[in-house]
Amino acid sequence: MATIAQPDIALTPSAAARVATIAERQHKPAILRLAVDGGGCSGFQYSFALADAPTADDVVAETDGVRLVVDPVSLDLVRGASVDYVESLGGAAFRVTNPNAESGCGCGSSFSI
Repeated sequence: MATIAQPDIALTPSAAARVATIAERQHKPAILRLAVDGGGCSGFQYSFALADAPTADDVVAETDGVRLVVDPVSLDLVRGASVDYVESLGGAAFRVTNPNAESGCGCGSSFSI
């Protein structure tokens, strides 16, 4: 039996739908860039932005025609993660479920490894 490897990064259908809506309003391509920066209350923080195009060394995941792009340095910190869009009483946001994070902050936007 063959073993199927985990994808490097995934974008949920909910997140893809939200990116498509935002991109359409801003007249941009439906490409979400996830980057990891130093900082935040736990050491690293996620940042999201619409991108015009992936770069040559980006890893690209596609869901429902929407692309999620991650640079190689950030990918080392989020490999195997999933990006979702959640709405709750506390607000709405993109959330990263990162199997590499040892701890995180209450807001879900920073983590440590």
